[in-house]
Amino acid sequence: MNISVELTFSPLQDDFEEHIIGFIKKLRTSGLTVLENPLSTQVYGEYDSVMQVLNTEIKTAFELMEKGLLYLKIVKSDRSAYEPHF
Repeated sequence: MNISVELTFSPLQDDFEEHIIGFIKKLRTSGLTVLENPLSTQVYGEYDSVMQVLNTEIKTAFELMEKGLLYLKIVKSDRSAYEPHF
């Protein structure tokens, strides 16, 4: 089963940029399809693979910062090829 996950990672501290950049770089090396925009990062792939990577990388990111939050949306389908029709 394929899924699409949208992540918005917000470290609540002054050095937030390095935490966001490090998190995205780790996702890029995962072998999954990763797309980014200024507001969020999308990850696409097979459910077990995506969730395994996210479990590991979210835990690591949280351990490296004092305070933060992560918004996560999951859709049951691969939406990586989505193009608006308007």
